[in-house]
Amino acid sequence: MKNIFTFIIFFWAVYISSQTHRFVYQLQYKMDSTEAGYEKLNMILDIGPKEVKFYGQNLLVTDSLNKKFGMNNSHTDMSGQVVKRRLNTSDHENFINIKNGYYSFKTTDKMSWLISGETKQSDHYTLQKATTTFGGRNWTAWFCKDIPFNEGPFKFRGLPGLIFELYDSKKNFIYNLSSSRELPNVYSTADFIESNFGNKAVPINEKQKYKLIMEFYNDPFAFERNNFSKSNTDLKININGKEIRTVDELNTQTKSMQEVIRKYNNPIEIDKAIHYKE
Repeated sequence: MKNIFTFIIFFWAVYISSQTHRFVYQLQYKMDSTEAGYEKLNMILDIGPKEVKFYGQNLLVTDSLNKKFGMNNSHTDMSGQVVKRRLNTSDHENFINIKNGYYSFKTTDKMSWLISGETKQSDHYTLQKATTTFGGRNWTAWFCKDIPFNEGPFKFRGLPGLIFELYDSKKNFIYNLSSSRELPNVYSTADFIESNFGNKAVPINEKQKYKLIMEFYNDPFAFERNNFSKSNTDLKININGKEIRTVDELNTQTKSMQEVIRKYNNPIEIDKAIHYKE
């Protein structure tokens, strides 16, 4: 929890002048709930004067490099946890990549917390336990009253202090606060949240989102298939390092991709998981 203790000491001194409070969480998650191993990501929680944003650190790194060196790189966040909300609300704008498109959709995600009297020490901090049910999972949070933000990772908020630790009962998703810093200005995310490195988010609703996801699942290589149908000559397509020469080979790749999609179908909001058919 590097820098957190220093943050507590100077919090009130910088509260008025500081425009963005940035907290970094290490996220461990299982893409497949049946596997023992975890994927790891650093996720950023930015708390500004008007908005709260949560997103993968790799988005920020790519954006910073682009601005510093005049580059035009892009990054696709696969965490499924890129969100922003108005300060002190649970009204979220969610951002998602589907195939080659970038979309946003709105949700209201209120949580009811049960605060326990149980506490524990973590470095210099006293953490208090709270539990809730959200997204079809049971969650435990450990929050710190010494840092007076009622915020936390992803959509989790509403406790009388910042969430330091968060995990679901099956330990599919585990968040741990690792560091913080103060930014003198509101950090613009226009190039990597509101738009994805040139692709402005297209607003959709849940029904449209489902349709787009199913279209991708049913034919994940629709663009390549269309090229095959238009070509009057021998065509070679590279998919994941494999050279595809015929429609039959493309169909085999399609089935393989569908198997991968079904296998790694463990979203944080499991109650909204799509049930794919073989």
